[in-house]
Amino acid sequence: MPIDFHLSPTEEGVRQAAAGFAAGPLKEARKLYMQYQHHHERFQATRPIYRQAVAGGLVKGQVPPHLGGAGGTLVEAAILVEEMYSVEPSASLTIFSTGLGLTPLNLTGKPEHKEFLEPFLNQEGEPVASLVFSEPGGVANYLEKGAPGLFTTATLQGDEWVLNGEKIWATNSAGWDFKGADLQCVVCRTTTPSSDEPADAVMILLVTRADIDRNAPGAFKVLRHVSTAGHTACSGPHIKYTNLRVPAKNLLCPPGTGVPIVSGSFDSSAVLVGAMSVGIMRAAFNAALTFAKGDNRRGASELLTRQAVANLLSGIKMQTEACRALTWKAAHCLQNGPGDYNARRELALAAKVYCSDACTKAVTDAINAVGITAYDADQPFAELLTTAMVLPIFDGGNVGIRRRNMQDLMLSKDYDSWASTYGPSR
Repeated sequence: MPIDFHLSPTEEGVRQAAAGFAAGPLKEARKLYMQYQHHHERFQATRPIYRQAVAGGLVKGQVPPHLGGAGGTLVEAAILVEEMYSVEPSASLTIFSTGLGLTPLNLTGKPEHKEFLEPFLNQEGEPVASLVFSEPGGVANYLEKGAPGLFTTATLQGDEWVLNGEKIWATNSAGWDFKGADLQCVVCRTTTPSSDEPADAVMILLVTRADIDRNAPGAFKVLRHVSTAGHTACSGPHIKYTNLRVPAKNLLCPPGTGVPIVSGSFDSSAVLVGAMSVGIMRAAFNAALTFAKGDNRRGASELLTRQAVANLLSGIKMQTEACRALTWKAAHCLQNGPGDYNARRELALAAKVYCSDACTKAVTDAINAVGITAYDADQPFAELLTTAMVLPIFDGGNVGIRRRNMQDLMLSKDYDSWASTYGPSR
């Protein structure tokens, strides 16, 4: 059977490189950004680290080779994400969110849009990209017939698209100076749909910083910087487009073709949220284990000799291993099969839901193992918990979106329960 959990030389090379970057620049990130009170200032403080990530190929590595990048497999990406997230989630999320922002271009692979990728391939500067999807009020039901749909609209006027609307939570969308990212993939709807089917109106426009600069002042605006419980050095502000004009050639996905690309982008990122979860669980386990081996709580032996503590830690360890295995399987299956795309997609969804839910429990169990000392801000547990709590609710919330996606797959008349493991049953 071709089941082997030994890392290949390439995979081990990715892990070692990621661990080296994590132990170097990433490890110092928190010292840099915690000097600032406001989260958007903390985000800006990570810019030198992001520059090092670009120079080191971490952005180019999120673009496939056939488009000029150096990207590898999704399993390699999961290994990379786990290593970096276990050390510094905030600065890592900024890096990986650029990858998500480029995913629609990776999936469409159109030669005429290659120019939009060029700033992310030369390993210079600090270019950021963003997949701009979420809106105030949410997007969980944006494809429901008879509902308002997306608030953000695009109207074709001559040889330009005119963009209007508001977005929120899109990491990197405002760029380093909050005047616009180097590239935004904006999910919106046309004002002239071909039918009353919501999906027929959904499109994706490319908005560059140069496009924004050509517009009148105020065409792109940050309405509010959102302060969050965790990931306090990231930027996902509430933004607004007001008659923002972009060339017609910036149309990545025409109306009616946007939904599969949006879904496909978030299928890939679902796997990586699984890897983020494993990284956080790993960090929580390591911190709790170190404490349990070094503290006796005024007893005669170390905490780890107490069965209750050992039970909690062994539970975290088993859950971490199980989540890593599921994430790696989902990553491999999404790219290689077996099964049709829906079967492979189901595993990606499962990795996102199961691992993110398990992560919040694992961090809570680590806190219970350590006891009141975990409440000390000098300990890592509070920050781990506020980081973990977003994993089930961002990148498509588990309740509002991801589990419903799984429900839709199971409801299908062609649903094949175990095709992603054994191949098609019919």
